[in-house]
This record gives sequence, structure tokens and C-alpha cells, in this order.
Amino acid sequence: MDHHGTGAALSNYARAIFDGCLRHAQRAWPQSCVLCGAASAQPGRFGAPAARGFCAPCRASLPGLPAARCEVCALPLTSGQRCGPCLAHPPAYDAVSVPFAYAFPVDALIQAYKYGGDLALAPVLAATLAPALDGVDALVPMPLSAARLRERGFNQAHELARHLGCRFGLPVIADGVRRISDTAPQAALPWKARARNVKGAFVCDADLRGRHVAIVDDVMTTGATLAELAGNLKSAGAARVSGWVIARTLRDTSESENLLSAGKPSTSQSEPLLCAGTAS
Repeated sequence: MDHHGTGAALSNYARAIFDGCLRHAQRAWPQSCVLCGAASAQPGRFGAPAARGFCAPCRASLPGLPAARCEVCALPLTSGQRCGPCLAHPPAYDAVSVPFAYAFPVDALIQAYKYGGDLALAPVLAATLAPALDGVDALVPMPLSAARLRERGFNQAHELARHLGCRFGLPVIADGVRRISDTAPQAALPWKARARNVKGAFVCDADLRGRHVAIVDDVMTTGATLAELAGNLKSAGAARVSGWVIARTLRDTSESENLLSAGKPSTSQSEPLLCAGTAS
């Protein structure tokens, strides 16, 4: 690559052409449901509510979060707009938008994508976040450490953000936001230890003054990683930081069971959550 960044520009241009061709192919040929293999709804025009990647029965079976949830961290609520922890100790992020509970079959899809390397699921999962991006100026994929990136071979959050960024013409800020410490995997730690585990893990060199930034990630559990990164982004000038996450882990098994027995998405939310097509 030359000193003027021409190589990187050409690489991004070639990727955009490839993704554009892929989108046209997906519109032209029938798509199979990623869960059962049946014919899924065809992607429509920009903004259409087609459930890309899922047939209608499988789409209806996905574990949606209820409409009554904390407006900040997205945990289910029985009353009010904010949960007690967010009232007592507001996190650095301003709001989280998440369409699903981390339960079957969404958890299986995310695991196949994240750990099985099934990158064909990236546009399907990204499409579940698409309608939530109104008002966002830029996307920041949750960074991986260099060691974790070498091990996995790709950053699952970056792939999601890449599809959304190209689909909606939003910049994806990746190079200016880094994870500088290879911390223990959050999933292996008790909930209360997770905030300590990620403290000081990120550095942001990007100028985000006055911007509304959305952090893109696959799963949110305690929100500790999201809050740590959001604090860095606000230190870099971001006026608002949202989290756009595929699935939310609930606090305990009983909470999850109660949600799945009573919490199908409301009619006003279930259709827009899956939008037609995505591109990167």
C-alpha cells in the first residue's frame, strides 16, 4: 500500500462492489430459512419489512423481548421506564436496542456465526438491527483484542457493522477504537467480576465530537463491556452512545422462562425488527 492510503481505498471499493453484487443476487434468487431450510420471505425494497433469512413460522418462534423494558439497558420491567440499577448508577451508554433474548434458537445462530465461522449469517443477523439505526451518525464495532482476533479469524461485531454501514451509508469507525488488553472472556467470569475485567481495556483515538455513535455487538449480558467502551467514546467527544445488540442475556433462568412464556414482541415492534436486505 502506498503512503496515501490508495491500497486501502481500493480494497474498500472492491469490497463494496462485491457486496453490491451479493445483494442483487439475493434479491434475484429465493432464499432459504436459516433455521429450517424452507423458502424465506424475499428481501423487499429499502425499508420494507420482509423478514430476511427466516420463514414466517420460524420468525414467529424467535425469542423476542417484551415491550416493557428498561429504556437504558433493555432488561424487562414490570413497571416504570428505567430499572433500579440504571436509576441508581446510570451507565456510560444512553440506550440499548436489542430485538431478542439470548435463548434458542437465536443463541444457536449466534454461536454458529461467532464460533463456527458461519459468516453467511452476518447479513441475516445484521438485518434484525437495521430499523433501529435512525439518527445514528457512525457505527463502532465492539473491538476484539489482537490475540482473540488471531484466534477467531474475524471480528463478529465488525462484520455486523460492516453490513449495516454499507446498507445505510454510515461510516464504520474501527481503526480509531482499539482493545489494548487481552482480558479473560467475559462469559467465563461471575457477573460481578466483569466490570473489573474490562476496566481500561479500550482506547479511542477517533474524533467523535458531537456525534451519535452506535456500538454494534452480538450479545449483551451485564453491559459492563458496553459501558466501558461507551465511556471511552464519550471521552472522545461523542454526544450520545447507543448499543445495538442482537441478543440480551437475562439475569437468571426463571427470568428467561417468564419472558419466553409471556414475551413475544409487541405487534408494533415485531415487524420492523427484521428489515429487508443488508449490505456492507
